[in-house]
Amino acid sequence: MAEIRVEQLHKSFGDFVAVRDSTFTIHDGEFFCLLGPSGCGKTTTMRMIAGLELPTSGRILLDGDDVTMQRASHRDIAFVFQLFALYPHMNVRSNIGFPLKSQGMARSEITRRVDEAARILRISHLLDERVSGLASGDRQRVALGRAIVRHPKAFLMDEPLGALDAEFRHVMCGELRALHERLHATTVYVTHDQLEAMAMADKIAVMNAGRIEQLASPQEIYDRPASIFVADFIGSPAMNFLPAALMGEDRVRVDGVETAMPALTQPVRGESFVLGVRPEHIALDDAAPLRAAVYGAEYLGTMQIVTLTLRDGTLLKARVASDVPVGVGDTVGLRLATPRLSLFSRSDGVVQRSRLHGVFEAEAVHG
Repeated sequence: MAEIRVEQLHKSFGDFVAVRDSTFTIHDGEFFCLLGPSGCGKTTTMRMIAGLELPTSGRILLDGDDVTMQRASHRDIAFVFQLFALYPHMNVRSNIGFPLKSQGMARSEITRRVDEAARILRISHLLDERVSGLASGDRQRVALGRAIVRHPKAFLMDEPLGALDAEFRHVMCGELRALHERLHATTVYVTHDQLEAMAMADKIAVMNAGRIEQLASPQEIYDRPASIFVADFIGSPAMNFLPAALMGEDRVRVDGVETAMPALTQPVRGESFVLGVRPEHIALDDAAPLRAAVYGAEYLGTMQIVTLTLRDGTLLKARVASDVPVGVGDTVGLRLATPRLSLFSRSDGVVQRSRLHGVFEAEAVHG
């Protein structure tokens, strides 16, 4: 397996810029996710790494070699697509072994590798079955097997679970992560589903409008989002954004009430701000001065999502225990978890640097 290094990668289609000067490194054996909404540039980035698209500028290095202008067939990378692209007239064994047969590999070695891949994917009992008669999850395993038998330097996966139903997608997330742990393969995974990325990735690059907004571990991205976009895109429900006035380096005013926040460590940018707080970091406390009216509640078994309205009309959601009594129209006090707050500038949507448990919040990556 190998390290993949991308340097100032840029891709334009006429006047449209799909990828803007991206720079990042995918370490050997890392599970790396490119995450973002449709049209953000994640698939274009992967296609350039694979050699299916040529960049307008920038470099791509695979295992230290510059492969920027190499053909896809010369990069020793295996690609797994959302649409399985299997041969329906062949059985599972022939589909998995087809890349090796095309290379002229000896039949005995093809048999050994196919059996090994089938064992890893737990589809040995399906080797003699036609793929046209398989369930979608098993067809996805066959597609993965065809990539595994090649022993490539890296795996590239473009939304491989997108065609599966929600329940089976969840199962396959665990399967893919377990497969990664067994193979220790360098893997680049493209998805628009934050749950897939958070469940599987060692590192996530959150993309928006061709830019990498933040590059960090799943926990870092969730706990310390670098921009309003990242904070809103990650989390279900998403982070709440409350209009705020800065009263000092560690105080803000929300809905006419002052509250503490992590101390800022450098001059702030802009004059208008929003305070970001995750739903689970809001507690209902009758003694708290910040007041809100209960707009609705969703019972989810062990917890409930309570929708609240501040006096200025701002809607927010709190995740609280299911046994906390709330009723529509009730007025409740809100206590915000100070160490978990984020302050964003309205002008550019970027988080203001503040000290948080001794760690500085990450800033957005803009190439």
